[in-house]
Amino acid sequence: MHDAQRMTLTTDTPVVLQARGLRKQYGQVVALDGADFEVRAGEILAVIGDNGAGKSSLIKALAGALIPDTGEIRVDGRPIHFRSPADARAAGIETVYQDLALAPAMSIADNLFLGREVRSPGIAGTVFRRLDRPRMQREAADALAALGVNIRAITQAVETLSGGQRQGIAVARSAAFARHVVMLDEPTAALGVRESGMVLDLIRRVRDRGLSVVLISHNMPHVFDLADRIHIQRLGKRVALVEKTSISMSDAVGVMTGAVAGGG
Repeated sequence: MHDAQRMTLTTDTPVVLQARGLRKQYGQVVALDGADFEVRAGEILAVIGDNGAGKSSLIKALAGALIPDTGEIRVDGRPIHFRSPADARAAGIETVYQDLALAPAMSIADNLFLGREVRSPGIAGTVFRRLDRPRMQREAADALAALGVNIRAITQAVETLSGGQRQGIAVARSAAFARHVVMLDEPTAALGVRESGMVLDLIRRVRDRGLSVVLISHNMPHVFDLADRIHIQRLGKRVALVEKTSISMSDAVGVMTGAVAGGG
């Protein structure tokens, strides 16, 4: 369980996930060019950048899906080397990509425990590998209720859900298992206004449970609605890290495109 009390962010708030000097090159193409990153405990950090800025490569490196050529990643101040997404998950970092990685024909409960299935106790689980479905359904229902995700039945197939509900399931799965950070890649990109609003509320509830949230988004109104700070990426590196209140939306876009000089 996470602390439900909203943390007051200050400059002394600890950094839970940090990167310094990440570089990744594919032949002549430089995806990351000395990229820096940090997210503080209990904050929503927006990551913005134009196409080709290296946002996806940065997030994949932090999620263990990409191994940088050089640079350092730290969790709670300690250097760590992710060799796979499983390593990042073991460190308490969960990522929701745009494809959501859901199995449409499977139930909501089965999707929440996908890859983390709970076996029945005793010989049924150890020898016959039977799943403890009652426990999985109970814990899945609790996880969704804690985040205010409304569904008809925990046993219904994911393919019966709306786009916003599917996004809610993917976010709830990450929040249920994350200990430090939930990273969300364009969570409202394919949603209408109403369902986008539902997902934004869900992101706030994840943050309010004490987790840090990294939001990758092209939607500037959503960024300025949700974020505490904004990480601006351009040409494979961070060109600015600013408090949301210290920059206008137009200037943030200007820094992102290179029309305005970055800083911070």
